Amino acid sequence: MISIEEARQYYSDHDPAHGFDHVLRVWRLAQRIGQKEGANMEILQAAVLLHDIARVHQGSRHTCHAQLGAQMARKILAGHPPELVERVAEAIAQHRFRGKQKPSSLEAQILYDADKLDAIGAIGIARAYAIAGARRQKLWAPVPSSYINRPPHEGKGDLESAEHTPIHEYLFKLAKLKNTLYTETAKQIAEERDRFMRGFFERLDREVAGEL
Repeated sequence: MISIEEARQYYSDHDPAHGFDHVLRVWRLAQRIGQKEGANMEILQAAVLLHDIARVHQGSRHTCHAQLGAQMARKILAGHPPELVERVAEAIAQHRFRGKQKPSSLEAQILYDADKLDAIGAIGIARAYAIAGARRQKLWAPVPSSYINRPPHEGKGDLESAEHTPIHEYLFKLAKLKNTLYTETAKQIAEERDRFMRGFFERLDREVAGEL
């Protein structure tokens, strides 16, 4: 439905966390998961390649990039069978961690899983610090329990504040991602990534405290 090179034009090179490098990593994971789980690879590839196209077009942080991306995907893929296009758009609309819609198809679940796997492990740590650096946030700060325990949709407004740090992002979101995954293949991949990430942030706390 769409090739890698065709999709590349819709992404900015200036976003280290959500640019086309991220899309390609998600695509590789989705290929791996989709083949094992028996997904429709044509639908899955199109959904993965277009899942973050709306980020560069968001009018404000209050705009849902998943919903806007689904609308854009419908236009981009308009020449293809409508039922296939709708399945692609549905998967894109449902891939957010903070979204209210849960993935309702296997392809949507795999897109969600692959996208979240790219947010944990070593690459997840790197992305968290790339975003923090772009927003001039601190490397570390204490995190109150009231922040950690809020529902996902209540945390969005704090992400760009000076008080939000990668340790906030880890405790509020990244540490929870492993337990939100849908497919068995993704859950297996997540185990090692989560273990590495948890060890990093635990060591970071000890180094900040002067214990190591």
